Amino acid sequence: MNSLLDFLKDPLIIKVLILLGWIIIIVVAIAFLRKLLKKRINDAAIRYKAQKGVEVAGYVLIVLMVLLSFTVKNLEDYTIIIGLFTAGITFTLQELILSIAGSFYIFFVRVYKPGDRIEINGIKGDVIDIDSIYTTLMEMGEWVSSDNYSGRIVKISNAFVFKGPIKNYSMDFPFVWDELNILITYDSNIEIAKEIVVAKANELLSAYTINSATKWKEMVERYYIENAQLEPTLAVGLTDNWVALNLRYITDYKLRRNTKHQLFEQIKKAILETQGTVTLASQTLQLLKIPEIDVQLKK
Repeated sequence: MNSLLDFLKDPLIIKVLILLGWIIIIVVAIAFLRKLLKKRINDAAIRYKAQKGVEVAGYVLIVLMVLLSFTVKNLEDYTIIIGLFTAGITFTLQELILSIAGSFYIFFVRVYKPGDRIEINGIKGDVIDIDSIYTTLMEMGEWVSSDNYSGRIVKISNAFVFKGPIKNYSMDFPFVWDELNILITYDSNIEIAKEIVVAKANELLSAYTINSATKWKEMVERYYIENAQLEPTLAVGLTDNWVALNLRYITDYKLRRNTKHQLFEQIKKAILETQGTVTLASQTLQLLKIPEIDVQLKK
């Protein structure tokens, strides 16, 4: 016990403990000021920038305090400080430090930014806020289909940027490839069906094709990636029941569901106008009731 008290009375140890205390106070003050600004400022853009300014100022203050406190005279003092901080990070501040480091990594490397659609730690959604500890997402998917909001707001630790892959739908190339299957009968005119599908796809998706071409050119120049087919493409597949026309096309990542709906509606309308030259396939199952058998027992 005496040796522990003597250790804690060491001036260097006292200085380190005081520094840790101030760091905790500053982190708490940052969180408090963020909440205060959130209540006082109504404009979302101004509020967001003010909150980021408070965070940056707080972390700059922490860095300055650490630098001033670590102005030591000999190697022995450096060894003691490094050992103490390593132990502290290992047992108490590891997740916090990783989260703070993750926030700097996110901002400086531009892994993602507010407004981006990402998938991280198995959760998909739109980024609505990034603070020093958490990334806040408006969740998508789960019990709702396609790219619709579930209504839940999810907070994910910024430390996850170091722990797994991050899928960004909008960072450098805000378009995605999608597919639509059109099923027609075997007695349909396949060539006319192919012409209808390709024509409607080009008509509806021409703007996406043009806009994505510029972005893809930038991708090819920036990354080690080969060129890709941006125009709608069609592949024909044969099954036991029908002919499958698989349309592959590019669309805005936020309009994927609506684009697929419009494509199907226009293609269906054009096929119906052929008056039977092309017929959409369907599989119908009819469950018949087991007939009742009148059995008369002979006496």
